[in-house]
Amino acid sequence: MSTSGLKCVESCLTCHLRSRNFFCDLSPDSIDAFNKIKHAAVVPEHSVVLVEGQTPCGIFILCQGRAKLSTTSRDGKTLIVRIAEAGEVLGLHAVVTGKRYELTVETMQPCQLNFVGREDMQRFLQEHADASLRANQHLARDCSDSYGVVRTIGLSHSVTERFARFLLETAAVGQVSHGKVRVRLAMTHEEISQLIGTSRETITRLLSEFRRNEMAELKGSTLIIHNRPALKNLVEA
Repeated sequence: MSTSGLKCVESCLTCHLRSRNFFCDLSPDSIDAFNKIKHAAVVPEHSVVLVEGQTPCGIFILCQGRAKLSTTSRDGKTLIVRIAEAGEVLGLHAVVTGKRYELTVETMQPCQLNFVGREDMQRFLQEHADASLRANQHLARDCSDSYGVVRTIGLSHSVTERFARFLLETAAVGQVSHGKVRVRLAMTHEEISQLIGTSRETITRLLSEFRRNEMAELKGSTLIIHNRPALKNLVEA
């Protein structure tokens, strides 16, 4: 099975994608047990995987690709809480607590997802201590990430500061050449605005200002940081 060239890895036992993330780093017995209850599938870009407010049916492990986790207010304003990367578990809090899904999850590119039903997942965590520990660690990290969102949006002095911080965090994994940092940023202006809590028009304006001041620019899907110290000054001001 494939979508846009993405091949679905059917078995956790022979998966070449395995890393030290969550269930990937469990004992052989736990991996074998998990492999028997999960269902693998490849879904296209812009697929809605979970919907905020729905009763939990199970969890999804993001094996390949990226997805955005967002929440929406009553007046329709959307805030992207974070971007999920390969190896993360989606919907875990709702399955463990029995409460409704807290966030909406939408794929940002073709993704492989492993689905496990709620009852199977709860039984698996009860029977495998290493998986239960990993689940606790994952929930703790999610909580820490939420604190980070609060600090970034609630305690920043300005939208300019939040945007500069976002660019610096994005560029942390970029390639440095001749004093410039280049990194792929497959996000629209609208998605960036939802991630830092502002409007699309503001992001467009800030990008123009940063390009004019030779600090940073976005060429297609490539983010180029020309002056990292200048961005740091905006964050530390």
